[in-house]
Amino acid sequence: MNYSFDEIVDREGTACVKWDLRDKVFGNADVLPMWVADMDFKTPGFITDAIIKRAQHPVYGYSFRTEGYYSSIINWIQVQHGWSIERDWILFSPGVVPVLFMAALAFTNPGDKILIQTPVYPPFYDAVLKNNRKLVFNPLILKDNRYEIDFEDLDQKLDGTRMMIISNPHNPVGRVWTKDELLEIGRLCLKHKVVLISDEIHCDLVFSAYKHIPTASLSPEIADITVTCVAASKTFNTAGLSTSNVIISNPELRSRLENTILSVHVDSGNLFGSIATEAAYTYGREWHKQLIDYLEKNVNLVRSFLKEKLPAIRLIEPEATYLLWLDFRELGLSQSDLVKLLINKGRLGFNDGAAFGKEGYGFMRVNVGCPRSMLLDGLQRLEHALNE
Repeated sequence: MNYSFDEIVDREGTACVKWDLRDKVFGNADVLPMWVADMDFKTPGFITDAIIKRAQHPVYGYSFRTEGYYSSIINWIQVQHGWSIERDWILFSPGVVPVLFMAALAFTNPGDKILIQTPVYPPFYDAVLKNNRKLVFNPLILKDNRYEIDFEDLDQKLDGTRMMIISNPHNPVGRVWTKDELLEIGRLCLKHKVVLISDEIHCDLVFSAYKHIPTASLSPEIADITVTCVAASKTFNTAGLSTSNVIISNPELRSRLENTILSVHVDSGNLFGSIATEAAYTYGREWHKQLIDYLEKNVNLVRSFLKEKLPAIRLIEPEATYLLWLDFRELGLSQSDLVKLLINKGRLGFNDGAAFGKEGYGFMRVNVGCPRSMLLDGLQRLEHALNE
């Protein structure tokens, strides 16, 4: 079956964060929103059909996750990533971000150090600071238009640290960490007795030249210290259904996180989220394949457009995700002036790079998970803003 990703879907008036909060977020309701990480494609029909079928039953009472739900996750991860996991390793969470917060509570104490690799997704900061833990930074190094890990710095910073959070694939810089890189992260965490939280929510959005490696799949020793966070939400555009999963093979770590989840009573889940996840992982392989092909072509469009018309803006080559990291530093603008230019002249709603840490100054995160005509509109607006 051929799926169409070119259709423009009107999302206004649906309590949509991306579209209906433009005035609140950007001070301009006329911007083209290319920021928050959901896609402007229709959620695939095999998911909506499953939800509608269940919705036709007139009672939406308390529910539980069926064995079909768990087997769909196990099978998807085995086929997609070659990682064999067991039913008992899987915990539920209403989202990956809540896992980061609950992991801080489960595996650390107030005042403990938690390490993150910047620039990185803003909730990584919040999970540490809002739980009264101390942030430790291992900044990524931009070298030859590609981000790398400073392992010497990481070794030093992990000394005395209790927990490390990684983004794999990385949001926003688009890296898919290699086997050697992940092995070295694992080795250093083992050396320093650090619990490793691996946010792998973008693991199914890897481009054809690259391969995602689940961190915990590398060795029993690394698995023993790793908490893996996954969800169907980014891949199948179901973020509003608040459903994600945590995979932990170590029974002690799993028990500690499960007790924290139970202590705040967020284990029940969402009836339709469970149905959507099972449908996505059961029927979604062909749709997923076509999605990746479409996203790669969107990236190609951005690359060629910038090269031809806006050479001062540099695309950090993405290996995964529909979130591009654009380098505007050559323009010589302050961050505030750059933001104003894009909003007021370009009528564009990008993610301000400063939100990802001080290493994000001069950068913007741009969501290209949208129909190509919408993406071209955004690029033309960008060209107009810079010409102004």
